Formats: sequence, C-alpha cells, structure tokens
Amino acid sequence: MRICLFDIDGTLIRSGGAGQLAFENAMEVVFGIKTTNHSIPFRGRTDRAIMGDLFAYCGVENNHQSWQLFLKAYLDHLPGCMDERDGDVLPGVVDLLDQLSQRQDVAVGLLTGNVAEGAQIKLGYFGIAHYFHFGGYGDHHPQRELVAQDAVSAARLHLGIPFENKQVCVIGDTPHDIRCGRAIGAVVVGVCTGSHSANELAATSPDLLIETFSQPEPLLEVLFREHL
Repeated sequence: MRICLFDIDGTLIRSGGAGQLAFENAMEVVFGIKTTNHSIPFRGRTDRAIMGDLFAYCGVENNHQSWQLFLKAYLDHLPGCMDERDGDVLPGVVDLLDQLSQRQDVAVGLLTGNVAEGAQIKLGYFGIAHYFHFGGYGDHHPQRELVAQDAVSAARLHLGIPFENKQVCVIGDTPHDIRCGRAIGAVVVGVCTGSHSANELAATSPDLLIETFSQPEPLLEVLFREHL
C-alpha cells in the first residue's frame, strides 16, 4: 500500500492568490484593519501560522475568539475570491489523480497548510475534491511537521490497516513540503509548479524532483517500484 499526500496550492492548483485576498478581506471585515502592505510569507505555511503573524502585525490578540471570528469571515470570502482570481488546475493533475484513484494499492490524501474547509472550497471549485478522502490540515498547528503527523494519523484511521511511514509519499512544491515529509520519514517528491525554482527545491534533497505532472512516469516509478 502506498499513501500519497498532496499539497494543494502550487502543487494541484493555482488559486491566483485567492487565499491571501480572502485573508486580507477577513481582517478588514472583522477587525477593521487593512493588511495589504505587509511582507508576511504565505507559501508553504499553515493558515494558523499565517494568521498568527497577521494578528501580531496588526496588534490583534491571538486567542480562540479572534481565530473563530477570522476563520468564519475567511471561509465566507474565499469562494468569491476564487471567482475574482484567475486560477486553474495544474498540468497533468487530473490525469494523475485518475490513475491513482483506479489502483487498489493507493490511498490519496492531503497534507496542506489550508484549513480543512478552505481546502474543500478550493478543490471543490475546480471539481477535484472527490479524489481526497483524508488529510492533515492547517486548522490547529503553526508547524507543518505536526500537520504531516496528523495526515498520517488520518490515513491510518481511514484505511484501518497498519502501514509504515516509509510507505507514505509527500508531494509538494515548496521546501516546507519536503522538510515536513522528511520529518515523518516519508518518501518526498518536489514538483516545480509553484514559486520555488528547481534549484531551491533540489537544495532540500527530495527523493524525486519533477517539472510538472504532465509526464507522471518518474513519479509512478518512485511510488510503485517493488522495494519501496
């Protein structure tokens, strides 16, 4: 059995910055604060970590009530922001997911910094949410490594069978994805469809580095070669 854990933004889809726009809209609606002029990084990080940085930047107390108010506004705005931005599904993704979904020896899930409901909104917008049945999400942890642990736990619960972490494959477009995959002892695949260059991803030593999913044979070979 192989467990494939995919990142979302920059790996499966491009949302055109819809998530960041929804974050900024939520901050303005809930707290009356415009946050467009900041240097807080979004790519490869969890929503909880990004929110913590935005709250600190804006002087908002980082507590449960603030998070819940912000989260509701973010999820309310996200569909409209998806409409505003020119996003798409990345090359080869649908064909790859079709191939994986037809195999009995593969379970396909998510390992994403998005909150769970935000992940469903983004994937549902492009009609690919149905491929994913479990995952680790950015609702609770600033640290991506803890999200990776959650994703493996969710896979074990979903499958109901034992497996080793070396049977897990983490697939993403940022150094954060590669590092968190390494932290759980997974096979790690970097894909150069996000904002990071091949050299930047190669510096984090993934097991495989590919340009896109348009030619999935190298990825499939890594996933299913017998000794793994």
